[in-house]
Amino acid sequence: MNSDLWSLMVARLARSLAVIFVVMTVVFVMSRAVGDPITLLAPIDMPKEDIEKVKDQQGLNDPLIQQYGRFLGDAVRLDFGTSYRAGQPAFEVVKSRLWSTVELGLCALAVGLLIGLPAGIIAALKRGTPIDIAARLFALMGQAVPNFWLGLILILVFAVRLDLLPTSGKGDYRNLILPAITLGSFPAAAIMRFTRSAMLEALTQDYIRTARAKGLRNMTVVGRHALRNSLLSVVTLLGLQIGSILSGAIVVETVFAWPGLGRLAIQSITAADFPVVQAAVIMTSAWIVTANLVVDISYSFLDPRIRRAV
Repeated sequence: MNSDLWSLMVARLARSLAVIFVVMTVVFVMSRAVGDPITLLAPIDMPKEDIEKVKDQQGLNDPLIQQYGRFLGDAVRLDFGTSYRAGQPAFEVVKSRLWSTVELGLCALAVGLLIGLPAGIIAALKRGTPIDIAARLFALMGQAVPNFWLGLILILVFAVRLDLLPTSGKGDYRNLILPAITLGSFPAAAIMRFTRSAMLEALTQDYIRTARAKGLRNMTVVGRHALRNSLLSVVTLLGLQIGSILSGAIVVETVFAWPGLGRLAIQSITAADFPVVQAAVIMTSAWIVTANLVVDISYSFLDPRIRRAV
């Protein structure tokens, strides 16, 4: 590994850590802005003296700067407190749901790639034909149709009418098909549009005309030259889609009763379970930042010029 790549990784890692620090600061400020959880969750008839005693035990009466320092120290150790609902460490509650969301998100991203990438390539090669028009119409619908509506339609057709797939819950791979398709529809549409645009631009470049003039096969020209040089914009989009998938997972997990992090966050917000909400937000942000860090580093392998630009 050369020095350029090491410099790239160190620079990107420093930026990622800075982003996570900002997220933790925002989480702390927002959690304190809505009021302390003890007052919100205390029974109406609970004496004020008892409330203050509990707040003292939890350190909520300490100066904000002291609470902030303690919060950062605990967050670094992955200690976000105890869940008010589950009575367990908040991190353990979030960790138990995290893999379900990761599993759903990876499957949705795979659906997006398997549909969007080939569709974008074919649409670019068949520009102006009915195939291209159909692909662009698919992309428009994929980005316009709400996830919750698509999920309900898929349940009605494939689960209720045809009785082919389960309606909800988590079991074997069959339970994953409808949520993954629902969540992957938006990334598929976005990937198709980006791939088509990047391929159309690449196909007009001089090196493509040179490759064709040399007598290379069309498959080689498209795969080795046009597609490879179009992947940088697609990889950039993949990093952005991680956040979209996680935000969409909140709705999809609720529609399909999928036991993931998004559904847990909604339940915790409704129950004012602040430790779990804080843990979920920070862990989700760390996941997004890590995914984008991997995408940034992968640029250097797709385009070595980026290493020298660091």
